[in-house]
Amino acid sequence: MTFNTRNGTRGGRQPKAGRLMTWFNTRVARKVRRNGKFGGMDALVLTTIGAKSGTERTNPVGFFQPDDESWLIVASAAGAPRNPAWYYNIAAHPERVQIELAGRKLPVTATQLHGAEREEAWRQITAKAPRFAQYQVKTDRELPIIRLTRRTVTDRTA
Repeated sequence: MTFNTRNGTRGGRQPKAGRLMTWFNTRVARKVRRNGKFGGMDALVLTTIGAKSGTERTNPVGFFQPDDESWLIVASAAGAPRNPAWYYNIAAHPERVQIELAGRKLPVTATQLHGAEREEAWRQITAKAPRFAQYQVKTDRELPIIRLTRRTVTDRTA
């Protein structure tokens, strides 16, 4: 599946990348590693490879788990008009993604959901976390839903 969600023209305020956001993400990631929660949601630490820099990047993100071998994350950026930077990192390197969850580092492959599969996932996500429906109202871009599927050693390309 393709990663093709365009930025919107309206939405909530998106924090600028910089020292403050790096500090904040580092602190939140530390908390997520300890207890698996942030902002009242189940959370994981997402590690991607920078689309432009090639540098490893980590971000704490909320997740939804439809089964034992995959996790769903939403590139909401709290309803900002632009997709979060990690979305572009995943799009550039979908096979070089890793998550940290419950004290374990797991290699995963990322795919963006589309069509009926996305709609069903969206219904489940907004039923569990209504704040995502509020984020969608803020922006005119369709919030991307990404499925992270556990990779086995044999399909590891990173």
